[in-house]
Amino acid sequence: MTQQKIAILWRGDATSRQAATPRNNRFFRVFEELDALGIHAEPAVYADELVDQVRARLMAVDGVLVWVDPIHQGLTRIVLDALLRDVAASGPWVSAHPDTILKMGTKEVLYRTKHLGWGADTHLYRDAAEFGAAFPDRLRVSGPRVLKQNRGNAGQGVWKVELAAPSTADNIPIRVLHAERGSTPRETVLGDFMNGCEAYFVPPGGCIIDQPFQPRLPEGMIRCYMVADKVIGFGHQLVKALIPPPPEGPDAPSAQPGPRIMHGADAVPFQMLRAKMENDWTPRMMRVLGLDAAALPIIWDADFLFGTRTPLGEDTYVLCEINVSSVFPIPDGAPAAIARLATQRSRDRT
Repeated sequence: MTQQKIAILWRGDATSRQAATPRNNRFFRVFEELDALGIHAEPAVYADELVDQVRARLMAVDGVLVWVDPIHQGLTRIVLDALLRDVAASGPWVSAHPDTILKMGTKEVLYRTKHLGWGADTHLYRDAAEFGAAFPDRLRVSGPRVLKQNRGNAGQGVWKVELAAPSTADNIPIRVLHAERGSTPRETVLGDFMNGCEAYFVPPGGCIIDQPFQPRLPEGMIRCYMVADKVIGFGHQLVKALIPPPPEGPDAPSAQPGPRIMHGADAVPFQMLRAKMENDWTPRMMRVLGLDAAALPIIWDADFLFGTRTPLGEDTYVLCEINVSSVFPIPDGAPAAIARLATQRSRDRT
């Protein structure tokens, strides 16, 4: 029987591509687990200028595990996604497939699945005219809002917007805070801010998602890690994005996010969330998005904020993002689970 081959792909350059081994990168445990299952795993360091070399490497394997952010230092995935679609059409499986990312890993999923029980008062604006017609009144009536561009990471294009003073005028005074690290609140007028958001409508897939600000944000974010349709662990982090920094400024120690505390899938505080993800929300999301189990990413996560407590004092959860393109770091149990599922998909495809 021919030994199965899997490539692990991440972004780099020609120098790092030459130097890459299964041991000298952050995915070394995934390499180890694949090797333990008898799979030949090899690095496939990617850069746009190396696309032809990477293509040749990927066409010679049975599957590809991809860890590449949608936006990184001005670089996008446009060239890479075209390559991955070609590779997947030729035989090797790809996780996550670019078409799956477009369904699950963009902010639009927050709007399409808001009725599942993890949603909020979520709205979608396809163009500047729709944004201009609806958002000012929504901000006046419903309080602080969070706006999100459709594709991005590390807080890019995510804003908290709130009234700075009561107003019925067209030029509403507002206070905005960007979710990028080191940001501070600034005051402006709504018209100017909205004009600055027009770049978020640039196609393909450009839009803005609008959600209510969650007041329990200071209690932290729960990251639910999934291997296909099963929970593999949780991470609880006291995030600082969209929380104004202290008077000492955004570089003060108290302005930095806390460590993400990892928990296994069996962690007692998160069993209600686990049950909802595995038995309710994920299966229903798959139906809404038209995904079967084989199309689900091998590793992905759903980020939740605490919502309003129930009358009995129980927690509720509000989905704020699904990450599919580059989920890392991961819980201790994830590398073995990733390797097992990747091995199974490799054999199924063969």
